[in-house]
Amino acid sequence: MTSQPKAPLTDRDRWRNRAIAVTGLVTVWVLLWGTFSWANVMSGLVVAAVLLVVFPLPPVTFAGRIRPVPLLRFLARFLRDLVVASAQIAWLAVRSNHPQSAIIGVPLRVNTDLNLTLNAEALSLVPGSLIVEADRSTGTLYVHVIGIRSLDEVERFRQGVLELEQRIVAAVGSPEELELVRRSAPTGPSGSVDLEGAPT
Repeated sequence: MTSQPKAPLTDRDRWRNRAIAVTGLVTVWVLLWGTFSWANVMSGLVVAAVLLVVFPLPPVTFAGRIRPVPLLRFLARFLRDLVVASAQIAWLAVRSNHPQSAIIGVPLRVNTDLNLTLNAEALSLVPGSLIVEADRSTGTLYVHVIGIRSLDEVERFRQGVLELEQRIVAAVGSPEELELVRRSAPTGPSGSVDLEGAPT
């Protein structure tokens, strides 16, 4: 099946993509500060403008559609994950001085810059996980995860990332991306893993 050539972007498409990029950057800026205030929003707008002008990125097109109900489900689950992960990290800090960790490679099913970015941001904002590398050519995220003690836990985390991708695609993906995620459910271990701190 040959892919159709992409039509050139119109001025409306360019302005929409810039608005989406600015909104995303400002949202991440406010989340990183941890406090919603007009000062943080305004400074986020300045930072976003500087980044888009001084460090121009390849255009990240938005071909999907925003679905309010799946978006609310994603946000509710994301907030739940924040609370649960914070409690788990706090307990891990109390009971162990040298927690084991792992770097886990997770190939995403929708290999687009936007999907890669949204999943990477969502994972990095949850305590206990941090993106160390993102491979655009294969759509693979490499995540450093604290508290991994076995290969079973590695696979559970990897499955959790794929479920996160499905929630993001359901919220803002195109119908084609949504169908791709639904059809390509994982059937077994995939990706790569590097366990750190495991007993020898």
